[in-house]
Amino acid sequence: MSDVEIQSDDLKRGLGFLDVFCIAAGAMISSGIFILPGLAFSRAGPSVILSYALAGGLALIGIMSVAELATAMPKAGGDYYYITRSLGPMIGTVSGLLSWFALSLKTSFALFGLSEVIHLITGVPLLVAAAPLCLIFTVLNIIGVKEAAKLEVALVIGLLALMLLYFITGIGSVRIMQYKPLLPYGLNAMLSTAGFVFVSFGGLLNVATVAEEVKHPQQTIPRAFISSVIVITVVYAALLFVTVGILPGEGLSGSMSPLADTAGIITGTAGYIVMTVAALLAFITTANAGIMAASRYPLALSRDNLLPPFFRMISSRFATPIAAVAVTGILIFLSLLLDLDLLVKAASTVVLTTYVMSSIAVIVLRHSGLQNYRPTFRVPGYPWLPGIGIICFIFLIVDMGLATIEISLGFILAGLVIYLVYGRVRSQQEFALLHLVERIVSRDLASYSLEAELKEILHEQGQTAHDEFDKLVQKATVLDMDTPCDRLFLFETMARELSEKLSLNSEEILAILNEREAQSSTALSDFVAVPHFILPGENEFHILLVRCREGIPWSEAHPSVKAVFAICGTRDCRNMHLKALAAIAHIVQHRTFEKRWLQVKHPDQLRDIVLHSERKRFL
Repeated sequence: MSDVEIQSDDLKRGLGFLDVFCIAAGAMISSGIFILPGLAFSRAGPSVILSYALAGGLALIGIMSVAELATAMPKAGGDYYYITRSLGPMIGTVSGLLSWFALSLKTSFALFGLSEVIHLITGVPLLVAAAPLCLIFTVLNIIGVKEAAKLEVALVIGLLALMLLYFITGIGSVRIMQYKPLLPYGLNAMLSTAGFVFVSFGGLLNVATVAEEVKHPQQTIPRAFISSVIVITVVYAALLFVTVGILPGEGLSGSMSPLADTAGIITGTAGYIVMTVAALLAFITTANAGIMAASRYPLALSRDNLLPPFFRMISSRFATPIAAVAVTGILIFLSLLLDLDLLVKAASTVVLTTYVMSSIAVIVLRHSGLQNYRPTFRVPGYPWLPGIGIICFIFLIVDMGLATIEISLGFILAGLVIYLVYGRVRSQQEFALLHLVERIVSRDLASYSLEAELKEILHEQGQTAHDEFDKLVQKATVLDMDTPCDRLFLFETMARELSEKLSLNSEEILAILNEREAQSSTALSDFVAVPHFILPGENEFHILLVRCREGIPWSEAHPSVKAVFAICGTRDCRNMHLKALAAIAHIVQHRTFEKRWLQVKHPDQLRDIVLHSERKRFL
């Protein structure tokens, strides 16, 4: 029992770039190239190569948004986590369950291919072969994500080597005449087939779901995302170029083993066996990565109280989500009962839907005004690139056909029911859309909880490298004046607050403040004032932040000061005094400072503006 106790639900960070790349690549290289080309060729003819290339290009556009979100919020659950924090728990529940089902279906597709190969070799019935395989991968992922990733790296490297061998031995036998006509069924057939094969790139989402277990996710995740989709798109195109150019159309159309059939033509039985082995490796990598990734969705939903706490049970021995992995394994096995063609379409549709919501999430978060949304990777060409992606993804979804859309709507309805019955009364998750609406309608709708959560993530990731000034700001008192006041009233209020930290009483502090102001005005501009003075004694230094939206009549020259940074310290802290003045001067000169200072609602957000400012740190 000690191995399966519920402990802290934090997960180990043990995955490096090669691990993450291979998890993504391994999840993509499987049925998408070893089974789907035959089915896709029957729809698009030789233009199937263009369909795969188009799907890869669109996947790259979609994954840009996911990469931005993942570097800002590298947490288990991937796209579910981002969508919940941006669009709300209701949409997040639907998205999380959809993605869980999609990756489970895709993994089931890989197990189908693996079981089919075993059936051809041994005659063992498909479901009989699939059951122990599903159990093996489930147990492996319970033992540990690092162990599962090590297997993934070895398998993917071996798989890519076999694919390179296939391309080298086959390129000289390609007959260009087999590409004529390139578009036998028209342009629309090529476009719709791109949607059909989009599931081949669904493995990209796998990386996002295990982001919490990635070392240095700010750099590792975008590099692994972008490199994996580019490499796999090139691999797909190269393999299809050989396959379509060698295997006759009547043999390729509908073939369930197109690469092995082509290898048989090139080198005979030996080639057929080698590519069958490659297919086995591919199906193993996808099944392994699929269970690893899919299981993180129920874990994340449970953390947010949108699914029962059972799903966030973490093994005390292996630090893996044992319950979520086990239930995912069962779901994958049951998915083998579905029709193959429908399974592919449903999985592709859900992956496309996820990319649509991820792109929308980026737009919402960018315009929400959240101070602590700080991705280290940003979508290039914003907002055009995610906008184009949304339009293309919706087009491909519609082109899938009514039956597939109905299945997706069924999943959406199931998600809504689960949220309304279970999650709605248990989850109080704040989301970025509230902040965006709040800015539009000028009403108080959101609190500081999402900012605090994002701030904690920044702290976990080590993005907030603080110097002495930052540490002082973290402890500083923040005053948010809701009503108009004059400078005397402000000084009296500041004196009372500082007297609780200093050995001086409020009257003594007030006298010092007034005396310092009489010597020369401490207003730096019409917006900012920095009253600062020397304290008696030693080893004392304090900062106090003040906002007054109505403005403080500081002097005739500065009639409406809205930001006040009070600094006081003993003479032995003179160096810190100068650093603080320099830091404040740098912060308030930023072109967006005044706008952000007035916009934020919660006092802690004022502190965040200072902490996250772009300035030189004295570390």
